[in-house]
This record gives sequence, structure tokens and C-alpha cells, in this order.
Amino acid sequence: MIMGNPRLIESALKGLDPGPAGIDYGMGMSNIDHETGIRYGVINQNKVLQAWADSSEPDYGMPEENELPEDAEPLGFYLDDGEYKAYCGDDGDIFITKSPFFTFCKLCSPCAPGAGYLQNPIEGGVKAYCFGNDWFEDNRMPYPLYSVLTGKKIKP
Repeated sequence: MIMGNPRLIESALKGLDPGPAGIDYGMGMSNIDHETGIRYGVINQNKVLQAWADSSEPDYGMPEENELPEDAEPLGFYLDDGEYKAYCGDDGDIFITKSPFFTFCKLCSPCAPGAGYLQNPIEGGVKAYCFGNDWFEDNRMPYPLYSVLTGKKIKP
């Protein structure tokens, strides 16, 4: 029981400490690759629109009982090409759940608890999966790029 126990309250609130990266609303449990400790990266599809449109596939989900395939509309779009895994629903934000790259950024708002918001890079932030240089027009990434394999910074 947390109520009335100061140590448990302090422990529960520790994950909400707004350090330089912000508040971890996921408390280290959601939107994170538990094998690597790297957070899922979130970026608006408009930042990588052409590359996303060229690379992603529609996700139609499971068809309803009386639904005809030609009537189906995608629930979202996904990418699983062996290098990246990512998904974009109807809100326009792409969740990158696997990548050979990461960056340091601020945490997302409660809408994506525990994920890293790639459009807010910050030194000392959380590690979050991200897209490489070739995903951006004119190769202009909004963040520094690091290798998941080596942990070293990659020069653009």
C-alpha cells in the first residue's frame, strides 16, 4: 500500500523526476525496448513524409465479419524492413520501435508515456531510436545520430 508510506511514495515519484529530459510518464516500463534500454522514438510523419510514404505499408488489421476487402481502409501504416520497425496511426506520429540508430532527446508528453520525442533533441536526454540521415530532405536531421551497435556518434 503506497498511501501513507513515505518510502513507497518517494520511490513511485522518482520516475516522475523532471530531469533535463522531462517527466517519464511511463516510469521506465512503456515505449521502451527492454532488451537494449533504448526508448521508442516518436517523430511527426511530416518530417519524413516522402521517405515514410515510399517505405511504409498499410495495416488493415483483421477484417470484420461482413467486411469486404475492397471496402477496408488502413488503420495505420507500418515499416518492418529488417533495419527499422515503425508504426504510424491516425494521429500522424511515427513510433520507431527498432533502428540501427539512436539519439538523445526529451521525453514525450503523457500521450506517448516513456517514448522519446525526436523533434526535441537534448544533450543528457534519453536514448531513443531514430531514423538515419537518408530519411530527411537534403539529409537534414533534427538531431545528432549515434550507432546502436557501437554507441558512437555518426558524422553526417
